[in-house]
Amino acid sequence: MAITLSAALRREYDQLFDTCRVRPERRDDVEWVVDKLAANRSRYAAVTERRGVPWAFVALVHQMESGCDFASHLHNGDPLDARTVRVPAGRPRGGSPPFSWEESAADAMALKRLSSSTDWSLAGMLYQLERYNGWGYRKYHPEVLSPYLWSFSEHYTAGKYVADGRWSDTAVSRQCGAAVVLRRMAENGLVDFIDRPGATPDTDTADEPRTQEPLVSRHAMRRAAQAAEAQRAEELQRWLNTFPGIFLRADGIPGDRTSDAFRRVTGSYLPGDPRIA
Repeated sequence: MAITLSAALRREYDQLFDTCRVRPERRDDVEWVVDKLAANRSRYAAVTERRGVPWAFVALVHQMESGCDFASHLHNGDPLDARTVRVPAGRPRGGSPPFSWEESAADAMALKRLSSSTDWSLAGMLYQLERYNGWGYRKYHPEVLSPYLWSFSEHYTAGKYVADGRWSDTAVSRQCGAAVVLRRMAENGLVDFIDRPGATPDTDTADEPRTQEPLVSRHAMRRAAQAAEAQRAEELQRWLNTFPGIFLRADGIPGDRTSDAFRRVTGSYLPGDPRIA
């Protein structure tokens, strides 16, 4: 049965992404991956120029499939000094070896029929990431969300394929999921989604239900020692996350990113922000 990006699947992806929280013990691991991908953004953007595929998608596939190895074909890990030998063999078909990583990666995207005309909404990107890895989890083990997307988050605990067609209920993925990295990239302002434009004070949200605006926190670059103050900052961050294009970690630290988001929604920085004239 073919898996299509239905309205129900879109809602599932959106809901999972919006509620994605990194497991505390894995936060440093996620940050390390995000920093590594951001450091190579220009190389991924070169693939975007060739194929129109968002740089973040290229980066995530590169991380998941080869651990960001720039010395091998993205298709299958074969060396770049020749066309691929393993499946898919004979790629890239055009050009002459040795190939640049960017040239090979663009061909890998073309082989998957990914281009600027692909649906690159948030749900569309998550769909393509899951498709890239395969639909085995969704088809045969729907009780487990694919660790290819959700490992290191609270959405995933255990269960994975340990070899082709070989399943283990107890095995735990030790690789950070692509959607988890993507969520953190969004929180860091590294990626935007075409269906999640940034909120502005003029954004018409009259038809969208909102929870009551929480009490405003004062700008601070560290979590308050008082539990009530920290909780108020978390509630503010969760409220801001209900607006389009805003992705904040609800960590109770009302710093610059929270103040920026507050300004996008209300037109003003948080009280105490040094940027207030």
